[in-house]
Amino acid sequence: MDNYIILKSLVMSIALIAAFGYFFKKVKRLHSVMMSVDGSSNLAPDRLGERIKVLFIDVLGQSNVRRKPAAGLAHTLIFFGFLAIQPHSLELMIKGVIPFFEAGNFLPGLYAVYLYAADISGFFVLIGFAYALYRRLVIRPSYLTLGRDANLIILFTSVIVLSFHFINAFQMAMPAQTGHFNYISVFPVSGVFARVFGIDTLSSTNLMIGYEIFYYIHIGTILGFLIYIPGSKHLHLLAAAPNVFFKRLDIEKAIMKTDIEDESKETFGLGKISDFSRRNVLNLYACTECGRCEELCPASGTGKPLSPKKIIHDFKQDLLDQSGMLLDNHKNEILPLMREESKLTDDVLWACTTCRSCENVCPVSNEHLDFIFEMRKHQVLMEAKFPPEMQETFNNMENQANPWGFASDTRADWCKGMDVPLMAEKLQTDVLWFVGCAGSFDDRGKKISQATARILKKAGVDFAILGPEENCNGDMARRAGNEYLAQMMIRQNVETFAQYKFKTILTGCPHCYNVIKNEYPDFGAAYDVVHTADYFDRLIKEGRLTVNALNSGIMTFHDSCYLGRWNNIYDAPRRLLKKSVSGQMVEMDRSGSKGFCCGAGGARMFMEETLGKRMNNERAIQVVESGAQTVVSACPFCAVMLHDGIMETGKEIRVKDIAEIMDEATN
Repeated sequence: MDNYIILKSLVMSIALIAAFGYFFKKVKRLHSVMMSVDGSSNLAPDRLGERIKVLFIDVLGQSNVRRKPAAGLAHTLIFFGFLAIQPHSLELMIKGVIPFFEAGNFLPGLYAVYLYAADISGFFVLIGFAYALYRRLVIRPSYLTLGRDANLIILFTSVIVLSFHFINAFQMAMPAQTGHFNYISVFPVSGVFARVFGIDTLSSTNLMIGYEIFYYIHIGTILGFLIYIPGSKHLHLLAAAPNVFFKRLDIEKAIMKTDIEDESKETFGLGKISDFSRRNVLNLYACTECGRCEELCPASGTGKPLSPKKIIHDFKQDLLDQSGMLLDNHKNEILPLMREESKLTDDVLWACTTCRSCENVCPVSNEHLDFIFEMRKHQVLMEAKFPPEMQETFNNMENQANPWGFASDTRADWCKGMDVPLMAEKLQTDVLWFVGCAGSFDDRGKKISQATARILKKAGVDFAILGPEENCNGDMARRAGNEYLAQMMIRQNVETFAQYKFKTILTGCPHCYNVIKNEYPDFGAAYDVVHTADYFDRLIKEGRLTVNALNSGIMTFHDSCYLGRWNNIYDAPRRLLKKSVSGQMVEMDRSGSKGFCCGAGGARMFMEETLGKRMNNERAIQVVESGAQTVVSACPFCAVMLHDGIMETGKEIRVKDIAEIMDEATN
């Protein structure tokens, strides 16, 4: 027996050193890959207290995972149960090397409580996996990856937990020895295993043999799992917490500004793996391939080839496949991300509407759009490759400062006869109203602008517009990858703003709102920016507008992506509608943070939609299914897209902007 103990100690020492050595070698390589990329490093941990709080809420609290109740509960059981049994597994490893080590001899009372809780928690892992198998084999959602990797993970973890219970069962049945912890009463679940499988009736020799068998199964599986993790999708066990820790703390998001005048840069945007930022690489490592991003992606849901999950997976695979050249500093030999054999095609890249559903729902805080924005930037600036219809749009924005190409000096024609003041005449005002291209030139948008002007006059607001001095805000060019054109328009607007004095910039377009509020500060121009939905709500609270509720029948609200998911404005529009209408308010199945994109974002308003179903038609069907007689938006682009979609259904459903509702309901 003594010889066996010595042999076991030797074998375990070698196995532990080999497994952990291999694990750390693989992790070190992954870290070296992350540190070798050229993209700007954005892993500086500011606001440390808030980040620690995020770790507790998102990681330990499993807040993002639990958005999907059943799957979230199962994952939470697996997560905490698996964590709970690890200290016991660590003790078993130590005992394999140092046979007489007994953790229970240090604080026996506390240790007994831990073992009791861990034994129950381990069984919860099996319950979680039972649901996971049911979901994979019976429910089988289309977005869930059902590959060998996922099956091996379930197998590994199940064997670890089952062997944990059998080890406990054998320990319970063994006679108590002097100087050893007494396990008889601390394993409520494993005690059932002992009785069901007749372990408590075995002889001392058979108990010892059974214990040793399950000991090697348990430790061997853990070490195998340890070796497997760095090269599998379960790398997220290591990367998810750091990825959450370094995530953007504010919901508002700005596209990364590129210094296009940097003469030392040989390339702009994301063209190959060496162009990734460290944050990008951490995103790739953290992805669990759960498919929630794909489930809510409007492009994927309407038959487009885009899948946010697959983009992350393909980029990760490309990174790992070409990591040798990256580490050897042979970056000139690295193949481009978009190449003939690549799964990332033009149809994939340009299908995205930048609605941010993927990022909003991701349980590990990945930022899929960073990849898409930077890829588009590279394609436009470096390869001159983009949808052909965007050429005219780019030309229109460059020559006339609007995507339609209307003469820039007609930008204020929509308000002729309305006595709307120009900033060039006033020089100073409380509210600078940035009307935007859609509000100035699109027929539908002009009606929304006229309604807004009437509301501001009713409330006695001191305001003015820029008129011909206003340029396109730069949003569309940026989201289409034309960073050069976007920065030109942004700087022109900033120079114009600087000529006048005002307190607040008002916008009725969520795209104008988002870019001026969140991206202009990168150009030295930070302003108090407010969307009309919030501003009208403020005017009512201040008693400057009186509301008379309209009878508009059943009404529903369509959330603009750039107002909602990009800027967290969900409540103000609904408060306005509840005050402005006397009819019933209903919500569509896809509303709020899960709202379905109209299809116009990410410059898609000016691109042809030829693959799959049209997004606005799909959204229109959701409006019809809600039973609403009126659908309200808070974005001129959404109003156009919804109107066209409703027309396709043949239903008589009114499409209104919130400004038009407020104009009718106020005096």
